[in-house]
Amino acid sequence: MTDGIKLCACASGLAYADCCRSYHLGVSKAPTALALMRSRYCAYVIGEIDYLVQTTLPAARKADLRDSYKSTYDSINWIGLEVVTTWLGGENDKIGKVEFRAFYIQDGQRSTHHEVSRFRRSKGLWFYVDGQVEDSRQ
Repeated sequence: MTDGIKLCACASGLAYADCCRSYHLGVSKAPTALALMRSRYCAYVIGEIDYLVQTTLPAARKADLRDSYKSTYDSINWIGLEVVTTWLGGENDKIGKVEFRAFYIQDGQRSTHHEVSRFRRSKGLWFYVDGQVEDSRQ
C-alpha cells in the first residue's frame, strides 16, 4: 500500500479504484478476456459473488453456482495471481483463453490453482465459460 492507495488484487499494479472496481460496480465492462479474468480473480479475493455469477456465461450457470462461489470465498484466502499466457481474447475477438496461476491458503496449506480458462464474447460482453484446472499442494 502506497500513500493510502490500496492496490488491486488482480496484480495489475493499479489501485483498485482505477482498475477492477469499475467492473465490479457495473460502471464499465471488461474489454478483453484477460481483463475479465483479472477482475474475476479480484472478485474472488474480495467476495464480489454477484459479479462472479454475472460474468459466467449464462448457458454455463448451474443452479448452485452462487453457493459454490460463496463457499470458495468463505474457505480460501487468495494471496497472489500470475498470468502465464493468453490466446486471442482481444477487443475484436469472439473467444479467448487465459492461463494463470492463483496462489492461496486453505486449511493452513499453501496451494496453487493452475487453470486455463475459456472465455466467450457475446453481444459485446466477455463471459467465463469454463476452465481446465490442475491444483498442486506446495
